[in-house]
Amino acid sequence: MRIRNYAELFSILPEEERIIVDVLREIIIETLPSYCKEKISYNVPFFYGKKGICIIWPSTVPRGGIKQGVLLGFWYGSKLQDAANYLTRGTNKRIYYRVYLSPTEININDVSRLLKEAADLDQKW
Repeated sequence: MRIRNYAELFSILPEEERIIVDVLREIIIETLPSYCKEKISYNVPFFYGKKGICIIWPSTVPRGGIKQGVLLGFWYGSKLQDAANYLTRGTNKRIYYRVYLSPTEININDVSRLLKEAADLDQKW
């Protein structure tokens, strides 16, 4: 399976995952600076500036490492302050993430704060 655009991605996702992806995507687009770009990479939404910033990985898409929900991963999560311990550190040394099982679990303020911090880090590369 090779997903090339959002229409193809949304066509395979269950409704709950589609809503979570859409909400996260809107927060990311509104928060990241205008120089940041978005593309489908690894069959999922990928956001980058000078380097990778974050990725949205629905569990329906294979190889994401989660069995349910939608993962929001920060490529350089290990370098973020994350004072509220909002993110989880998995087996990857660099990527920190949060898994959402419902759109109501998304804390817009926490996600926006982390995105701003990740964008500030990206501008320093």
